[in-house]
Amino acid sequence: MKLYKRHIFDQIQPYLGDETILVIVGARQVGKTHILHYIQNYLKTKNHKTLYYDLEFPNLLSLLNQGTDAFIIDLESKGYVKGKNIFVFIDEIQYLDNPSSFLKIIADHYKNIHLIVSGSSTFDIKTKFTNSLAGRTINFEVFPLSFAEFITFKESIYTNVSKLSSAGLKHIQMLYKEYIIYGGYPKIVLEPDIIKKQQHLLQLIDTYVRKDIRDLADITDISKFNKILKVLAFQSGQLLNVASLSRETGISQPTLHKYLSILEETFIIKMITPFSHSPSVEISKNPKIFFLDSGLQSLLWLGQFQNIIQGNIFETNIFSELVKKYGREAIHFWRTKIHQEIDFIIEYEMGKILPIEVKINFQKFNVRTMKSFCNKYKIKDWKVIGLEGMKEIKNNIYPWEI
Repeated sequence: MKLYKRHIFDQIQPYLGDETILVIVGARQVGKTHILHYIQNYLKTKNHKTLYYDLEFPNLLSLLNQGTDAFIIDLESKGYVKGKNIFVFIDEIQYLDNPSSFLKIIADHYKNIHLIVSGSSTFDIKTKFTNSLAGRTINFEVFPLSFAEFITFKESIYTNVSKLSSAGLKHIQMLYKEYIIYGGYPKIVLEPDIIKKQQHLLQLIDTYVRKDIRDLADITDISKFNKILKVLAFQSGQLLNVASLSRETGISQPTLHKYLSILEETFIIKMITPFSHSPSVEISKNPKIFFLDSGLQSLLWLGQFQNIIQGNIFETNIFSELVKKYGREAIHFWRTKIHQEIDFIIEYEMGKILPIEVKINFQKFNVRTMKSFCNKYKIKDWKVIGLEGMKEIKNNIYPWEI
């Protein structure tokens, strides 16, 4: 298996060898195992000793569930010498009966064992990781591939997207449309056959519902959960009204809130809050909901992949790119009671604000609302992200220029 570098490796690398336990979290099939193997290969090139435990194997799960003594004995049988540095990778740490106790003992009493662990969702990690781990772990969130990573995985000849010939621009636009339609899950990106792409993503959805939702979240009415997934896929990018959603789906509001929380904690959706300094004229209550992968949203909503780019699927895709650059908590939207609206407001670097509008075609953009916002908040910089049409002003950027 060829291992491609993910951008998050640059964030992880400075912590390798620290006493802190590194915890890599993200949705199923998002590439966590790939990242662990990449880190392991990197450490091997530096002549570090490494061992790998995949807890999806019952024998390894049973071994680690016996406790740290059994774990240390197993390490020694594989060449570990007490007092010597070793990097130990544990994939799917949430399967352990009591991961907090296990990790705490290793962190406190075996300083030379450097643990790098992965978990498929914050949902189960939150329920199993206790306060006893405070100060002993650092989390890294993994998302589907960014477009820059997508280009790497596709092994495109156009690696410098800041300087493109007209032929290069057409090629990158074509790749970006593929990225919007099928999303950024690595297995789907690497699969050349369209039918197999769809089957892989359907299987991913099934595994997510069957394992994360039924087993971990203890939800028995899977049909209702599937129903809400499809409705939310249609509503990605829209204001969330739980009361209306309850009437439409026949699911009680308390249950809906539970489902929404689980979907956020398993990295499927993200709710973003309104940006507002003037509640009297700006809506400051209902959040917007977005999927974190446009391919997943598209398949759930439409039932199959389509070559025509829908506006809300493009907006979902851009949201996902912004999350990867700025983080989930930095992104908001703006909407007034007289229906002025800007798609995204980014808050970054000590209170700086960047308003962003998303249009498939640059020529569909009307500057009036943007001027209104910028005048109100005394903002000079703003962007319009588009994929087609002419970039007539400096504020127009392609998605890969974010």
